[in-house]
Amino acid sequence: MAEKIAGKSLAQWLRELPDLQPVIDKKEILWLNPRYGETGRGVVTASDVTEAEARLRRFAPYLETAFPETRAAHGLIESPVYPVPKMRDWLEASSGTPIPGRLMMKADSELPVSGSIKARGGIYEVLKTAEQLAVHAGLLSETDDYAKLAHPDFRRFFSKYALAVGSTGNLGLSIGIVGSKLGFRTTVHMSHDARQWKKDLLREKGAMVREYPDDYSVAIREGRKKALSDPYGHFIDDENSKDLFAGYATAGMRLKKQFDAAGIKVDAHHPLFVYLPCGVGGGPGGVTFGLKQAFGTYVHAFFVEPTHAPCFLLGLMTGLDDQVNVKDFGLDNQTAADGLAVPKPSALVGKAAGHLISGCMTIDDRRLFQYLKSLWDTEGHRIEPSAAAGLIGPELLFGTKAGQKYLSDHRLTGKTDQAMHLFWATGGGMVPPEEWKTYYQQV
Repeated sequence: MAEKIAGKSLAQWLRELPDLQPVIDKKEILWLNPRYGETGRGVVTASDVTEAEARLRRFAPYLETAFPETRAAHGLIESPVYPVPKMRDWLEASSGTPIPGRLMMKADSELPVSGSIKARGGIYEVLKTAEQLAVHAGLLSETDDYAKLAHPDFRRFFSKYALAVGSTGNLGLSIGIVGSKLGFRTTVHMSHDARQWKKDLLREKGAMVREYPDDYSVAIREGRKKALSDPYGHFIDDENSKDLFAGYATAGMRLKKQFDAAGIKVDAHHPLFVYLPCGVGGGPGGVTFGLKQAFGTYVHAFFVEPTHAPCFLLGLMTGLDDQVNVKDFGLDNQTAADGLAVPKPSALVGKAAGHLISGCMTIDDRRLFQYLKSLWDTEGHRIEPSAAAGLIGPELLFGTKAGQKYLSDHRLTGKTDQAMHLFWATGGGMVPPEEWKTYYQQV
């Protein structure tokens, strides 16, 4: 634990922020964000998201060609939404907390190409980088059929350039798979908590993997340093990338279209509560930005982090954003949720989406495996541990004083019977069966 944190002693921080003590004690909590509803800083705009959606549509013919699994959706990288009523009943029975409303699962675990939420932002930034290079070289026009990018001539062209990223796993998979397919020299700098099967798969797809005995922050710092020394290199910065953020944000309007097609209302009488697993914050931050564009004040987004690694919560609570590390407060950043094992939050997301987040929740690792097992047993959906984090959301919203305060303050108390609870299942589609079996047997 640091002696001084941003110039203050721990005792000073605790006097100013009494809610900090249960975080330090690794308790499961719901913390309400006092910045919620403030005016944003304009770091990312609606036009950035519109541009991202248009670019992804231009690339659809290429994706159909290079990744046949996207053909059914005509080159669109999108995931289904599933009702999970049996899981809602299980959550209610196991917690003893009544959960009014319906529960649904946004299955980013089934996103094509890389099987996680990182397919949204990670693949988008790779595609944008490829487009800019090819257009600048006079090899591509925005009016072209982008299927031409699958030609060997383009692979040779992109092989002059390097992509790099620091990752605990899933972002590295999305960038490694697509970057290598396009022909880029792709390097993924991975922290010690990244799963071996993810490293093996990346190497199989043609990416280079550099391993570090340290945590995510070291991997990303070293990756950034090495990429910046390469005149033909581009570093995809999970801590500070508008392009990643904009790619994630395209999820908002797409979800609205899915809800509209299914006849699901989101309005003053039908609130939507969304529970998003959070690591560095880019994925949930971008998604929340998109959700607010799509549903306005009728959507309420909560980030969920491991009790041992609540970096985004600490960034918001202290106001330090990316200038705080969980280790400053004596937390060890050790969690089975490898995608959430992040000690410092994104530099960009606190500024771009800090005012859009209703609150932050924490979850103990043992729950991740309980939820993972029960989701399979009740509904037959397979996810990875980190993706199960959002399932604690309804219990903490309805079963805590903070949750009751939130419902009361936002005049939602009498509307919860018509509520929709959406937990964002952020990954797991590419987990090898034997690996997943070990998760299932943890309980």
